[in-house]
Amino acid sequence: MGADARLNRAFLNAPMLPLSNRSRYVLMSDCHRGIGNSSDNFLKNQHLYFAALEHYYRQGFTYIELGDGDELWENRNIKNIMDIHSNVFWLFQQFYQENRLYLLYGNHDIVKRKKRLQPLLSPLCFHEGIILTTGTPPDNAPRISLYLTHGHQASLLNSTLWPLSRFLVRYVWNPLENLGVLDPTSAAKNYRIKNKCEISLNQWAEKNRRILITGHTHRPILPTDPARYYNTGSCVHPRCITCIEIERLSMTLVKWCMNARADSTLYVAREIISGPVPLQSAP
Repeated sequence: MGADARLNRAFLNAPMLPLSNRSRYVLMSDCHRGIGNSSDNFLKNQHLYFAALEHYYRQGFTYIELGDGDELWENRNIKNIMDIHSNVFWLFQQFYQENRLYLLYGNHDIVKRKKRLQPLLSPLCFHEGIILTTGTPPDNAPRISLYLTHGHQASLLNSTLWPLSRFLVRYVWNPLENLGVLDPTSAAKNYRIKNKCEISLNQWAEKNRRILITGHTHRPILPTDPARYYNTGSCVHPRCITCIEIERLSMTLVKWCMNARADSTLYVAREIISGPVPLQSAP
């Protein structure tokens, strides 16, 4: 099965959520929540993430996580992750109780698709893809549909062969990473693989005339010119987290980072990287 077939499968039975001028969605990806040790890449940005999540909760946004929320290649037990980052899962419950929480799985947490995990994470559900759509628009206007998935489907090693990749990460690259050696098979750390993956995702979007939004490569993408492929970035950048906001039928790429006031007090700041870009049907 090729990348096109894997991406098509991701949206075959994908839930469809309403998209309108009143919709408020925030898309995040690649948190890689760990167990609080030296390999927990989320740890350094946990305060930025929680501050951002609280903001979006207060402002009435629906939170959609595009996969790799939890690092389940390096870690075996998701309960340990939930214990360490219990504040995040507590806030997830607040979103869920108001029907404002949707979680996708990526390659690093692909085991979430198995039903045996559901009792532990109940009532949270996990999907491979989600479609945001305006449905039947008035006045014969073109329908706007956004296709959301993690993006690992573009890579054979991270999709079909994910058990092999998990083995290599858990027993080879993770120990070496602690010694300063980067994983050469990672789309987030290897620019050649990153570019190849993004080319494949963009080609699928062009071929199928769909607007595609993913994570996986950790590289935020929101062109101001009409485009079909966008990327949220990640929550494990060295000094910030990035995400895409959808509001008033426009997309905005933002980052959350630490800033200092004139009196040297620190605060968490929201900064616009690109946008807002009006949504339109795929060109």
